[in-house]
Formats: sequence, structure tokens, C-alpha cells
Amino acid sequence: MGNLPVVRTSFVGRSSELARIEQALEEHRLVTLTGSGGVGKSRLALRAADLVGDRFPDGVWWTDLSPLYDDQLLLTTVCDGVGLLDHSSRLPEEALSEWLADRQLLLVLDCCERVVAACRRLVEELLGTAPGLTVLITSREPLGVEWEHRVEVPPLSTGGAEEGDRPRDEAVRLFLDRAATAAPHLMLDDPDTASAAVEICRRLEGVPLAIELACARLRESSAREITGRLASRLDALTDEALWPRRHRALRTTIGWSHELCAPLERLLWARLSVFRGVVETADAEAVCSGGPLTADAIAPTMERLASQSVLQRVGDGYRMLDTLREYGAMWLAELAEDRPLADRHARHFATVAAQAHAGWLGPSQVAWYRRIADTHADLCAALEHLLTEDPEKAVEMAGCTGLFWSCCGHLHQARAYLERALALPPSPGPHHTRALWALGITLTLRGDHKAARRVGEECNRAARRDQDAESILSAAHSISFTYLMMGRPQTAHSVSDHALRHLPDGADNAPSQLRCRVIRLFALSALGRLDEAYEEATRLQRISLHHGERWARAYADHQLALIHMLQGRPRHAEAHARSMLASKNDLHDSLGIALGLDLLAGAIAAQGDGVEAARTSGTGHTYWRMIGHPHRGTPELGAIRARWERQAREAAGDTAYERAYHRASADDAERGLAHALERHSP
Repeated sequence: MGNLPVVRTSFVGRSSELARIEQALEEHRLVTLTGSGGVGKSRLALRAADLVGDRFPDGVWWTDLSPLYDDQLLLTTVCDGVGLLDHSSRLPEEALSEWLADRQLLLVLDCCERVVAACRRLVEELLGTAPGLTVLITSREPLGVEWEHRVEVPPLSTGGAEEGDRPRDEAVRLFLDRAATAAPHLMLDDPDTASAAVEICRRLEGVPLAIELACARLRESSAREITGRLASRLDALTDEALWPRRHRALRTTIGWSHELCAPLERLLWARLSVFRGVVETADAEAVCSGGPLTADAIAPTMERLASQSVLQRVGDGYRMLDTLREYGAMWLAELAEDRPLADRHARHFATVAAQAHAGWLGPSQVAWYRRIADTHADLCAALEHLLTEDPEKAVEMAGCTGLFWSCCGHLHQARAYLERALALPPSPGPHHTRALWALGITLTLRGDHKAARRVGEECNRAARRDQDAESILSAAHSISFTYLMMGRPQTAHSVSDHALRHLPDGADNAPSQLRCRVIRLFALSALGRLDEAYEEATRLQRISLHHGERWARAYADHQLALIHMLQGRPRHAEAHARSMLASKNDLHDSLGIALGLDLLAGAIAAQGDGVEAARTSGTGHTYWRMIGHPHRGTPELGAIRARWERQAREAAGDTAYERAYHRASADDAERGLAHALERHSP
């Protein structure tokens, strides 16, 4: 179990450091790898975490903190890293501590240097409440915790000891490994090249990032030419006050790489520094083009930067290492483009959020959910900027991302940004109303029903002022959803039914019309009006299929599965439960997945397979723990689940049931879900 990043390049050397880290992780609960930028802390931590993974039954979980520039999102970033998507009203610290309390896992916090103080407080809290937790930190400075065990990560060795005709030291081994990829035409066993490699690594003081940047230059320069250029630059650099010696080689190599870039490459390097996460080409074209750097030039220029190791390819996008991003940001400020680019970046991602909201009710719905999930770090950065620079645009953007973030489990971020946006001087209108709706949904999902009712009523008043169809339906959706989750299905039905029977003009294609139908459907089944619920569910399916959307259709499948179960047709129920799970998995909707697994377990139990039902229920338990939902769905489902569990226990026997259940609940959630989806649907 875990989420360690996949790395494409080979790992070279570091055997002594790895041995020290492995030993330290056996003896200490907090191990911090310190060292200057570019020295290889993250890569070393990743390798060490992979090697010791078998020691931790609950896995190794990696959290990248490099996109954070302050501590406001630290807790939610760590929660995301360990797979906790909390739907309760607890504080994030409480939820995370409880989630980790009985687990034996390794938590890796990478790039803590910008949030050292906040990391110190968080780690102290977690280690005090979770006895099975071990934490591995990478940072340019230690946390300063009393029981912290620090491992200084030095540059790679440059001793020059030889084995045959190949240098054996680690820096040269790295150079030769990367050179073989960067310049496959190069004769690495040529004595002149081998000698130059030793000299380059010595001058670069064994700093891995510096060596990789130098290797990228082998496409157009020989190793001997690179040696001469580095020698002249380093010999000319004498101001030790300006360049601390431990950073000198890296800073020099970055600066040299920067100078060797073509003018447009340098400009794009600087402009890309405004991005926090993986950069897609289309986003770079929208944000970074301008002046001499045309949109058509962006893609080939990014390719050239990747070939020079300034960017790293990640799937279909690119990522810039933190140290190189800092250098680019320095030049962006020198060009006086830092504020304009931050504004352009924020407005671009505000547009992405608006497009996602507009495309929610349609065949691109799944693609928009993935787009919002993939650009999470940049959406947060954009909102931070807009909250200060353009409050009205911040309100609009927060409202557009609200439902996506709530479904994807980012409830803490959604609530924090929505409350901050709505606390700004109000600008009445549909955007403000939409933000109130999104906040009401978020509060309901977190179990804060009192606050959700208050916000829902405020949303209703705002909608009446707007006289806008979508606003009116959104308010009805917020209020009826809160009542449904409070266990008041009759009131939920009254509110949603009234809104749907009195649709305003132009509401036929309003997204919240579909959402209100989902609430009315759930309320009907909760009230026992199953024949009406069946008709409503099939009608909802037809509407969803017409629009090509998946969110509401999945909930129609949920209700059809429930109705078939209650009316004694478990094979039909199983088919609908699997259909729901497939859709909710595509949407990364953990609440929907948890609900679907409960239904699937019941359908399997009703067909006499108690062990498989136990396994499916155990996986469902894992998802419920991930989202921390106190009621496991709407309140009336509790008694129904208990009945299905009794059926499964009778079919399997208590011992076999418990064994299968606990094995699944201790397993990786995604692996359990994959197993549930693999079984053939009837």
C-alpha cells in the first residue's frame, strides 16, 4: 500500500547513505534528510522509502510539499497524501490524528523548507497521537524537534578511484549513466571523455542536479568543452558572501544552463515558474505566451527545456524542480513580469474552473473532474491570488470549483476558500449565490447541518433576488440535501419536489435541475414509496443519458440497486451497483464509491456468497474511513445494511466472515475496489 511516485531514471550510488537511513528508520520515528537544493534529498528519500516499505503494514505514503508557499494548505495536503478525504465536522488535525492512530505506516513529507514551523507542529502532534507512525522528512533545514534524527545528505563522492577503465566514484557513475541517455552517440569509454567526466564531477562538487544539467549539454558540446567552460566560470566566481560555497557549484551550473538557453527558452523558463504543479502545454500556451514568445512556440520550447533537464516529463505534461523554479522566479522578477504573470495565471485557471462548471452537465463531465483534480495545486494558487487582487472573480471561481472539490474529497479546501471568498464585501448576483450553494453542500457533507441550513436559507434569499433559474434550483438543492442527510426525507422531498414542479423559464437544461431530481429520488425511497422511486430513477437515467453525464446517472443506478434489493431482485441490484461503482470510480467520488460498495455487498449476500460479501463490505469500510463519514450515507441506510450483514454472516459463518472482512478492510482501498469491479456483472 502507498503512493510512492514512479521515477523513470535509474538510481545511482548512495549505498552508505541508504544503509544509514534504513538503520535510522528502524531506531527512530522521525528522520530528517537535510542538505542544499539539488543534492538529491527527494530521490534518496524515495529510494529509502521503497526499500523499507515491507516494514510498514499500512504502507508508505508520499506528500510533496514543494507547491506550498505558506502553511495554510499544509494539513489538507498531508490529508490528501495519505488518502484521507474527511467528510466529518472535525478539525483537520483531529481527523488526521484519528486516521493515523492505529496504523503502522511511513509518512514521507518532501520539501518542507518553506513550511518548517508548521511541519514541526504537525509532526509533533501526529507522533504523539499515532504510536505506529514513522515520519521521513526532506528539508534544507531540520525541523528542530527534540527527538528528530538528522541525516545530512552530502553531494555524491568524487574520489576518482578507478575500477578497470571506468571511474568507480558515484558522481562519475551518475554522469556516465545520464550521458548515455542524453548523448547516446558519445564514446564514454574514450580516455579523454572519461578524464573530462572526472573533472566535470569534481568541479561540480558531486551535486546531482548540477551533473544532470551538465549532461544535458552533451548533445551540442563535448565533455572536454564543458570542462573548460565550467572551469572558467568557477574560477571567476570569488564572492563567497554572495554564493555560499555549498551552493556554488549548483548555482553556477544553473546560471550557466540558463545562459546557454536561447532567449525564448530563458523567457519561458522564467514564465513557467508561476505554475505550482504539472504543466500541460495548453495551460503554458495560455499563460506564458506574449511578446516574442508566441503560442505556437511554446510546445517546441518546452521540449527543448526538457531535453536540457530544466523540465521533467510527467505523463503528458512537464514539471519543474523546485530549485529551478526558484531560479526562474528570480529572473521573472528581474523582468518585472512576476505580478502580471501571476495575474494571468490566476485568470486562466479561473477560466478553467468556469468552463468546468459550464461543462458539468454533458459528455465531458468525467474529463472535467479529472482536469480539476490534476490542476489542484494551480487552482489553489489562483484562488489565493484572486482573493487579494480580484475578490469578485475569487467568489466566482470558488463557486465553480465547489462541487468538484466536494466530490473529489477536498472538503477542507472547499470550505476554507468559500468562506474566505464570501467574507469579502458582497457583490450580489448569481456568482455569489453559487458560492453560497457550494458552501452549503460542503457543510452538509462535513456533517455541520446547522451551519448548512443557515447557508441554504441565505442562498435561497439570494436566489430570489437574482430571479435566475439556476440560482433558484441550486438553493432548493442545497436545502433539500441538508434535510435528506439530517434524516428528514419528507421535508427534503417537499423542497425538491416544489422546485421541480415550478421550474422557472429556461431551467430545462439547468445543472441543478438534475441535482434536485437526485434528492427527490433519494427522498422517495427513504419514505418507502418504491414504485414512485423506480419511475423517478428510470426518468433520471433517461435524462442523464440524453446529456451524456455520469454523476446523476450513477445515483440513479444506486437507487435502482436499492429498490431491486428491497423488492427481492438481488441479481438486478448487483448489476446496477457495479454500474454505479464504475461511474463513481471514473469521477473519483469516494462517497459514491462507499455507498456503491455497501449496496454491492448486500446484493452478493442476498445471493448466498457470504465471504465475497464480507470482502466487499470490508473494502467499503476502508472507503468510509477515508472519508470519515459519521452515518455512512443517509440515516435510514443503517438498518438496511445491518440486515444484509446478518445474511452474509449466516451464509459464510462468523469466523469466515470476520476473516474476509478484516483482510479486505486492512488492504489497499483501490486494490479492493478493482477486485469488486473485476467480477462479472450479471
